[in-house]
Amino acid sequence: MWWFQQGLSVLPVALVVWSAASFVFSYITAIVLHHVDPLVPYISDTGTIPPERCLFGIMLNISAFLGMATVYVRYKQVYALNPEKPKIIKLNKIGLTLGLMSCFGLCIIANFQKCILYYIHVVGACLTFGVGAIYMLVQTVLSYLMQPELHSKDVFWVRLTVLLWSCSSIVSMFISSVVLYSGRYGTDLVQKLHWDPREE
Repeated sequence: MWWFQQGLSVLPVALVVWSAASFVFSYITAIVLHHVDPLVPYISDTGTIPPERCLFGIMLNISAFLGMATVYVRYKQVYALNPEKPKIIKLNKIGLTLGLMSCFGLCIIANFQKCILYYIHVVGACLTFGVGAIYMLVQTVLSYLMQPELHSKDVFWVRLTVLLWSCSSIVSMFISSVVLYSGRYGTDLVQKLHWDPREE
């Protein structure tokens, strides 16, 4: 039996594969219909104009549901393995709350497009990426506290590596967005989906 066929371990696999597919399919649709330029558009730009907006929204809503299911299963797993450790129980409840908030942020991103309600879209991104990074931090700390009885050091190091990679991606995205929307490259960039080669 394959590892992802055991129990509910198929949930995180489905979450990653489905989420990646939602970004790839909306990107391909936006490129084929010439709604965005093919060279590295914002993910949000590929889900702005119909029909890719509809595809983007539906697929990300399913990703949010898979994310909530994954977060809940992880919560129950940690609870079942550590029923009497108050520090782990408290961190686990915090993790559940943060994970569900992050998934709610993904629903906001899916349903409030960047070009229509920009600030709501940004709130959703902050919930998804910012609160999601804090969720990953909590899970990393839990992995550290649960070793060596329940987790190996390898699980802790893998989670720590993913956390650091995610945080560096968030910082890079934040800096790029601040530079882009600083006013140096023009106004009304939120609505802009195509770039003129003569522009900076």
